[in-house]
Amino acid sequence: MLKKSLISVAAVSAIFMAGAASADTADKRIALSNNYAGNSWRQAMLKSWDKVTGKAVADGIVKEAPAFTTAENQATEQAAQIQNLILQGYDAIVLNAASPTALNGAVKEACSAGVTVVSFDGVVTEPCAWRIAVDFAKMGEVQLDYLAKRMAGGANLLEIRGLAGVFVDDEIHKGIVAGVAKYPQFKIVGSVHGDWAQTVAQKNVAGILPSLPKVDAVVTQGGDGYGAAQAFKAANRPTPLIVMGNRHDELTWWKQQKDANKYETMSVSIAPGVSTLAFWVAQQILDGKPVPKDMIVPFLRIDQENLEQNLANTEPGGVANVEYLQADALKVIASAK
Repeated sequence: MLKKSLISVAAVSAIFMAGAASADTADKRIALSNNYAGNSWRQAMLKSWDKVTGKAVADGIVKEAPAFTTAENQATEQAAQIQNLILQGYDAIVLNAASPTALNGAVKEACSAGVTVVSFDGVVTEPCAWRIAVDFAKMGEVQLDYLAKRMAGGANLLEIRGLAGVFVDDEIHKGIVAGVAKYPQFKIVGSVHGDWAQTVAQKNVAGILPSLPKVDAVVTQGGDGYGAAQAFKAANRPTPLIVMGNRHDELTWWKQQKDANKYETMSVSIAPGVSTLAFWVAQQILDGKPVPKDMIVPFLRIDQENLEQNLANTEPGGVANVEYLQADALKVIASAK
């Protein structure tokens, strides 16, 4: 995986001298509460968490940092999981939430019990929690900005959405709708949920294709581009311009098409390693440092000219990624103040 440091050694030294990480969190316990693990992005997210937190434990920075994933993507089940983590005495819970609002009661219970809650990706709206988010609406809108340059005369679009009822799905969809409003020459002629998973996307796109007119482009949310391509191929329909989502299978297919017939597209997603940023933010809060409640991190975009480089740095079965160091978290915190 690609590991990227976002701050210079000199800057890190200056921050540390200013007391940014002077207290001891060696006895602190941080748990990850995750609502879903059924696609490559979530698997990469968990792998990054284990890798970075495992080293932090080995280095004596925290006592432990296990990950817990619910069996079903249900807010009630995750709320019960959070309550169990409170009872188990964790000092902080890093949370990828099934719902922005349905977990607020459990999150408030955690805060009342003195537990730090840092939500990321799927964030919560409870004021006592911290939030680390990508501008997901912008991630949807930039797809239309790109298509407007490639297809100035307009096009019929198929939209593949993510996991129904989740904050991320709603926000990316909102951005796509805003993009269509900005460029009215584009028309969404069909929409399906792909659950951010290649097999689900392929099945659901195959199911809707017979009812659709010519599709010129497909706007997506991640993990669905390769499945869409396979569905169009199986239906013997022309391959549209499909926006990809940084998965290895998508990038591999894109390169094959680029080499064969100069196929051109773009790819965009949040880096799975954002879980590691959330870990370091939680560690800094436990360390007594002032941290803003809301932080924004950039999404990871891949274009035609850097496709090969990103593909080479992406593990088979994985997702183009950035894993965060403690120094990176310090820079994100500083930039949000």
